[in-house]
Amino acid sequence: MNPVAKEAGGTQVADAGPVTRSREPLLWSLFSAGGMASAMLLPALAGMLWIAVPAGWVAAPEHGAILAVATHPLTRAAVAVLLTLFFFHWAHRFRYTLYDGLQLYHLNLLIAVATYGIASALSALALWILWTLG
Repeated sequence: MNPVAKEAGGTQVADAGPVTRSREPLLWSLFSAGGMASAMLLPALAGMLWIAVPAGWVAAPEHGAILAVATHPLTRAAVAVLLTLFFFHWAHRFRYTLYDGLQLYHLNLLIAVATYGIASALSALALWILWTLG
């Protein structure tokens, strides 16, 4: 193939070779999903557990009811997905804090591998804990 190709306008453009796809859209989507889940679910959970129950606005759930919900496979799967999103949200935020905030541009690959590796390991640990819970 000719390394210099002519476009329709007549200008010459160098052939860039095969196009490689970036993983950035996937990582940004995990970041935004984790952020949205954190922003929507954690305040409601904290309000129920740390404000409404101690204030006596709602009755405290019984141990048996919590155990029944926590051991249901659908609940375990939902918690696993949420924890994975939370971990990848942290990883992406921490990566760009180090990259942009501390300007560690020369360590970009190391930081990316470390942060997303930690998020993957924590996700795997969470899955293991949830599946062996009871």
